[in-house]
Amino acid sequence: MASEVTGAQPRVVSLLPASTEIVAALGAMSQLVGVTHECDHPAESAALPRVTASAVDRDASSATIDATVRALFTSAAAVFTLDAELLRALAPDVILTQALCDVCALPPSDVDRAVESFERKPAIVSLDGTTLAGVWSDIRRVGVAIGRTREADVLIDALDTRMRHVHETLKAARAPRPRVAVIEWMDPLYVAGHWTPELVRRAGGIDVLAEAGMHSVPCEVSRIEQAAPDVILFAPCGFDVESSEDEASELLASPEWQWARELRCWALDGNALTSRPGPRLVDAIETMTAIFAPTLFAAPPAHYARELSA
Repeated sequence: MASEVTGAQPRVVSLLPASTEIVAALGAMSQLVGVTHECDHPAESAALPRVTASAVDRDASSATIDATVRALFTSAAAVFTLDAELLRALAPDVILTQALCDVCALPPSDVDRAVESFERKPAIVSLDGTTLAGVWSDIRRVGVAIGRTREADVLIDALDTRMRHVHETLKAARAPRPRVAVIEWMDPLYVAGHWTPELVRRAGGIDVLAEAGMHSVPCEVSRIEQAAPDVILFAPCGFDVESSEDEASELLASPEWQWARELRCWALDGNALTSRPGPRLVDAIETMTAIFAPTLFAAPPAHYARELSA
């Protein structure tokens, strides 16, 4: 881990959307000098230089995206590319990257190779949290690396306060805990792992298919049916709520999903809420608990969640 920088504020390049959101939440947008092609929150990140590109069309269907990624892996071609010359020109003091998923962002080895020839080596901070505690630890590590330790502590306290409010409201009402299935990918089907089962639990539900901290795994429709969920959340990785709604509606219209049409089914903005290990995971908890306990919480915002009609 990089030591805390004193004096001039370090220049930061973020190589994943989650770390861009963390830097912004720490009040350090002015320190960001470069981001990825996928960084879209907060909105001002769109004006920053983009140091990565992707061979995958993020607006394609889940089946098309899956086929493209598999073909790239088979041919040993890169899913993401890094503009090493632009990175050098930006002269970052700190590079934020990840060690969690080669499909979601550049692998650390690509970053290491890119900076090998740099005369002044930047500090590379690789985020790897797979649970809420791990994500909070990553927020602290980013805070230390970019000289924002106090801000990181304040942010985590604020996030914990919001989660505590949800917990105390549910506990006081003795709210029932619905059985929940969270679908992370539509074609092929994957159930959401990592931090998502913990989000479900903290929102007052019981994840019937996944275990916190474990990888997302493929799943047959029959297994989802046998798990007997009360609520199904469709939150495909990287999809906004409109795309999630479109694909989930098509799925539910198929004969093998007929059993689910009478359940409470919702499409979520997986890109904002469940895909990115950063501060908006608490937005996900608040969105889920509004779905699970609608008499206790206001309806979730439509840009985050939409109920699917039978």
